[in-house]
Amino acid sequence: MQSLSAHDAKARFGHLLDTARREPVVIERHGRAVAVVISKEEYDELNAIKLQQLRAEMTAGIADLERGAYTEYRTDELPTLAGQIKAAGRERLANK
Repeated sequence: MQSLSAHDAKARFGHLLDTARREPVVIERHGRAVAVVISKEEYDELNAIKLQQLRAEMTAGIADLERGAYTEYRTDELPTLAGQIKAAGRERLANK
């Protein structure tokens, strides 16, 4: 995977696009990675994988509901629950 500074990416945009068709390109600003440019094909493939995973999770969730395996929450509990879900997602991403 190549890296380019934001300045170089701007100055050599055509080169950036050509390179991104072959491999992901990391764009850095002030020495810190801020973006990744990928080909349209790779983007579509990643989205297809995410959609497949979401469908599998929804199918499992529906099966749980049909079995009666769910928890009821009060409306005032939902912000706390949302925070817990976000924290679990961040932790899962950090462990990958």
